[in-house]
Amino acid sequence: MSWLVQSRLVNSPFADPGLLLSFLFRPRVILFDLGDLSAVAPRELLRVTDAFVSHRHMDHFAGFDRLLRLRLNRADTIRLVGPPGMTAGVRAKLDSYTWNLLDETSTDFAVLVADYDGDHLGPWTAFRARDAFRPTEAGPAGLPPGLVLQEDDLRIEATTLDHGLPCLAFALQEHVGVNVWTEGLFELGLTPGPWLQAAKTAVRRHDPDDTPIEAGGRAIPLGALRERAFRIAPGQRLAYVTDAAFTPGNADRIVALAKDAHHLYIEAAFLHEDEALATARKHLTARQAGTLAREAGARRLTTFHHSPRYLERREDLAREAETAFGG
Repeated sequence: MSWLVQSRLVNSPFADPGLLLSFLFRPRVILFDLGDLSAVAPRELLRVTDAFVSHRHMDHFAGFDRLLRLRLNRADTIRLVGPPGMTAGVRAKLDSYTWNLLDETSTDFAVLVADYDGDHLGPWTAFRARDAFRPTEAGPAGLPPGLVLQEDDLRIEATTLDHGLPCLAFALQEHVGVNVWTEGLFELGLTPGPWLQAAKTAVRRHDPDDTPIEAGGRAIPLGALRERAFRIAPGQRLAYVTDAAFTPGNADRIVALAKDAHHLYIEAAFLHEDEALATARKHLTARQAGTLAREAGARRLTTFHHSPRYLERREDLAREAETAFGG
């Protein structure tokens, strides 16, 4: 199945946490967490439309400055979502700089920020370059409970975990996966082209079968493409979990968020032999991460956020997680 979104860790598992989601057929990037972004190419940072921050510890939020500096002179908007206090944190970041050279003639760059309270998102606060980044109200998010993004072809869910403070975990859910059957296209007298992306978007949006699709100079009903040229399956689910104590409440929420995920990215800060240390620091062990992945029915597991104490024992972390996941 050809997914809409491709995913990868921003850094090595021993460096700052973060997940980069790139869109296969459009110049767009979404980030989960904003730690050290030096490993992300500028061309990718220029494509960031949204960033979802688990919490504001430095290794999850310090990269905001790099993103801001790179985008400051471009006329676009970045949306940031985080736990309670996110809007205040962005304001404090922006207030730490002097913006006396900005005025109404400046590039129309804006940062929109909203806090997720564990149930609902919003409202949005806008920080605009033309206003010298003074905060202004930008309206309610208007999303159903549990969602931090909702679009035609995907949504992003959030849940709040305990890390001694509220820490968000996220799951991206594509509405459907769409593959093209080339032989079916030829039977309809069609050839592949850019028009296919519009047709796939219409399928993901659940448009009616009689929706006309412009395909190489002719219009064809979307239903004919569904029936003869597309192979449609449930969409990809990606889950991202970091900085969570191993408590019954956290475990229940992680398993629910990662249920049947095609790929679960989950922290594994410590080996299970150091479970007491993991408990004290409110992190997961590799065995706990693998167990949660197995209970969720995740198809693929990637662990990260490893403590540097295990730099010489990388294989032990992987082995412990995979044993619990597979066993």
